Amino acid sequence: MKYKLCALLLTVMGFGIVSALAQPGGGAPGSTSFGGSISKIFGENKAFTTTVEIQAKDGAAGDTTIAGKLAFDDGKSRFEMDLGKMKNSNMPPGAIEQMKALGMDNMVVISRPDKKASYMIYPGLKAYAEMPLKDSESAEAINKLKLETTELGKETVDGHPTIKNKVVVTDEKGKKQEFTVWNATDLKSFPVKLEMSERGANVVMLFKDAKLEKPAGALFDAPQNMTKYDDARVLMQTEMMKKMGGGGFGAPPGK
Repeated sequence: MKYKLCALLLTVMGFGIVSALAQPGGGAPGSTSFGGSISKIFGENKAFTTTVEIQAKDGAAGDTTIAGKLAFDDGKSRFEMDLGKMKNSNMPPGAIEQMKALGMDNMVVISRPDKKASYMIYPGLKAYAEMPLKDSESAEAINKLKLETTELGKETVDGHPTIKNKVVVTDEKGKKQEFTVWNATDLKSFPVKLEMSERGANVVMLFKDAKLEKPAGALFDAPQNMTKYDDARVLMQTEMMKKMGGGGFGAPPGK
């Protein structure tokens, strides 16, 4: 029974994180961020906080909606999610309740391109995983990205007058990534909506209540007084088994 519950929760994590987060950044579950090509979409808005709703439609993983709070400062990002409010069309019955009972309903993903590291944090478990960022999400790679913007028209989004743009981001190897972006003319061209397609999934991000102010630097630091892991999957497996009173799949590398 314990192993069935463990498998169930890993399935839930797969639906929620992979489909809604891994698609934009293209990394492993939890290791992605609002870095890489996504960070270039923010343009001259180098520091801000905002709420975000991510809507992902994927034929295999189903339709997923996740909302959270984003803090961003010159490439560094922190995304706080309440997975207890996550919705997924393929989610097994009772999965959210079980996730809450195990203290896995709150999750924070921090990206530090300057350190080439990301942190996936579970405050309810007092545990986090530190993982390397992909080379494509490093500060050096981001600085080499090139943008090409084509205006498509003007629309009103969430009460903001916007310019709808086609944005193509090209890396140093010539790989292109295309976005449709709605930039608010009354908010220093901040993108209030973003849409993209990748790997068979359609992803829409809605940004609301944006405050174009520098967030506190401590928001982007690795957590203190939490158990540290070097692998996100080992974290989830080990901590879930501890909560259920069983043995883990592997000991954490240290605290």
